[in-house]
Amino acid sequence: MPSLQQIIDANPEAETFRFGDSKALCDRILALVRAGTKTATCEAARHYGPGGDAWPEVGRRDVALEWDGRPAVMIETVAVETRRWSEMDADLVAAQGEFRDLAQWQQEYRAYFERNGGWSEDMKIMCERFRVVEDYAGGRR
Repeated sequence: MPSLQQIIDANPEAETFRFGDSKALCDRILALVRAGTKTATCEAARHYGPGGDAWPEVGRRDVALEWDGRPAVMIETVAVETRRWSEMDADLVAAQGEFRDLAQWQQEYRAYFERNGGWSEDMKIMCERFRVVEDYAGGRR
């Protein structure tokens, strides 16, 4: 398995990130990504821009990390958009692969956003669809 530095050297445009805000959540989400069940994700738009993460860009490849910082998978952004909380729909919820329905998504994401800077009914959310390019535990896709 290549080191994170080797991956970044070969992909200088790549951002690195972790799914979730705990080891347990990160592990659960990475399992869904690796299984092909999760092909979309969301984050509060406030986490991007000056002083934050770079906004995802269609075609850019980024590296999702294991909780301990080891490279897990490389993903490629295939679509990105901004929505308000109230604009989430069942199609994007299903693509996230984690939730039974929109109601469960709202419950779990509200708690996540409240733990990570706050939640509001009109908050802006970055919605990204992606594909796995390489799984560093299991090889190329």
